[in-house]
Amino acid sequence: MLRLRVPPRTIDRMNIRPRSLLLLALVGLSAAADAPAVRRLGTLDFTPCTLATTGSAMTESAYCARLAVPENREVPAGRTIELAVAFVPSRARQPKPDPVFMLAGGPGQAAREAYPSAAGAFGEILRERHVVLVDQRGTGGSNQLACDEPDEDEMSAGADAAVMRAFAERCLQGLDADVRLYTTSDAVLDLEAVREAIGAQQVNLVGISYGTRVALEYLRRHPARIRSVVLDGVVPPELALGAEHARNLDAALDAHFALCEQDETCRRQYGAPRALLDRLLADLRAAPRRVRYRDPLTDEIREDSLTPSVVAGVVRLYAYLPQLAAMLPRSLAEAAAGRPEVLTAQGRMIGSLVGERIAMGMGLSVSCSEDADRLQVDPADADTVMGTAFVAAILAQCEVWPRGRRPADFNAPVRSDQPVLLLSGELDPVTPPRYGEAVLRHLPNGRHLVAPGTGHNVSVAGCAPRLVGRFVATADAKGLDATCLDRLAPPPPFVGSFGWDP
Repeated sequence: MLRLRVPPRTIDRMNIRPRSLLLLALVGLSAAADAPAVRRLGTLDFTPCTLATTGSAMTESAYCARLAVPENREVPAGRTIELAVAFVPSRARQPKPDPVFMLAGGPGQAAREAYPSAAGAFGEILRERHVVLVDQRGTGGSNQLACDEPDEDEMSAGADAAVMRAFAERCLQGLDADVRLYTTSDAVLDLEAVREAIGAQQVNLVGISYGTRVALEYLRRHPARIRSVVLDGVVPPELALGAEHARNLDAALDAHFALCEQDETCRRQYGAPRALLDRLLADLRAAPRRVRYRDPLTDEIREDSLTPSVVAGVVRLYAYLPQLAAMLPRSLAEAAAGRPEVLTAQGRMIGSLVGERIAMGMGLSVSCSEDADRLQVDPADADTVMGTAFVAAILAQCEVWPRGRRPADFNAPVRSDQPVLLLSGELDPVTPPRYGEAVLRHLPNGRHLVAPGTGHNVSVAGCAPRLVGRFVATADAKGLDATCLDRLAPPPPFVGSFGWDP
């Protein structure tokens, strides 16, 4: 699916008056005063807390608790770890007994941190049900397997195997955990422990991106405990994560760039964005540039290298959201014309924010245990924007990362009669609609909706929150009237510093 360091003058730019800040603070104090000191679900006592997303001003009020579980369930008397659990209370006087569990993406995102930016998808759900958030073991407050950020030399080295192995070894040395025990299968057992602890006979699942892998595996192992499932950005069990990232990104970029070529102003000003991107990457492979620019997070003047990996990172992450992808033609044109400051600043922001949201050690535990033996460098990817670096880096790191066990049927399709709603974005650069179609074939009570003009994660777009809420309320995917999705469309490409033409 981030720590934002805001310069002091940012408050002035936001035009927030001191009196307004005082009123906001008083509202927050009033809300906190009205919240019960303790709320009990099953055997867990929850106390008021605030959920925050690093790099965002958005927060959500919730109740938090901790649940101790064995790190190794084969040694129940051995070491324990604590799971960070939260729930966002329903607005109903008598909430339904089957709460909704939100399963975050990554792998490596923490559910409690991811929730504020995804909260818009749960407004309808909260009318009747609590939303439960469990930081997957290895993320957030659940014995986080965090690694220091790669330094600039490591980032510029791309897929150099020795550098990637050294990074993984350094990360491993700093962790207090048996990293073999931080897989999807272990997370499913943790979710079942939380379900038992809160006293819910059944639950509803909303899996987002990698969270759809967790949701499908939970459905496979505990079908009787599931009332309904939403899969947003579907990861088929048969897929080795990362195997198709390069070709999927190129297909999404072609679709985004076609929007510019179809827009008269964009086409006149920037021509063919893909040609600009290819030329820029070729130039940077020959000679990376040192760029002096203003850091978008700290407002400080910095000087960094603009490399092919930096450009690929910006393009990849911006492709997740059409609103950001709309900026790419102009940023690429500026860089190609010898003005790479904006693109370099975007790379800095991406590296700072996304890196801080992902627990890299946990991501390696998942990838190395579940995917690495099915991954291989595909020479056909060499001419893509991402190239072969992503897969090569995973394989190099997994040479030294201890691997957990993977169930024999882990990569088999999940077959179930339970109601499942699958959501895909038309322009998704990582989990394209064909993935949803593949999973749907084994779900007779499932339905797959493709949202026009959207990227990765559909549940917050347009009328999707209402559709998700209606589905969870009725557990009937096929009866949904989803015609409202037809009104969705991608934003037009930026043609100037302030966005698109009026």
